[in-house]
Amino acid sequence: MDKLLALIDENCRLTTEQMAAILEMDETELAAKIKDYEKNKTIVGYKALIDWDKTDREYATALIELKVTPSKGRGFDKVAESIYNFDEVQSLYLMSGGFDLCVVLEGRSLREVALFVAERLAPMEAVVSTATHFVLKKYKDKGIIYDRDDRDERGYIGL
Repeated sequence: MDKLLALIDENCRLTTEQMAAILEMDETELAAKIKDYEKNKTIVGYKALIDWDKTDREYATALIELKVTPSKGRGFDKVAESIYNFDEVQSLYLMSGGFDLCVVLEGRSLREVALFVAERLAPMEAVVSTATHFVLKKYKDKGIIYDRDDRDERGYIGL
């Protein structure tokens, strides 16, 4: 059933009838499989990918790397839970390398994001250090290339 999940991941707006035709499956069987995936949390949600730069919405996105001290008994999970419950947190990943967690955060401005890091994340007992990186421009997100007409027309001058 990996083909079904890949199809839903590519375009979750397809109807069960369309998916059944593409996958050459019975529509009733396909609908039941989707319901099973939702029930067992293989499919955890459906979300549109929106290019907010084409709207009036003001926002800032940041990737914040965190070094943390894992809690006894629950490791990184308890720390992660206390972070992902903030509404501003869009994504949270446990990662390898120099930092333990990567937080993707959205706010109305760079200042709002910076204050969130300074006032809410950094003071947490488990947080040892932070490194904040602001997203300046999205080129590709979740496999989708952002098509922009705002290309730099100045050109390249080689020295």
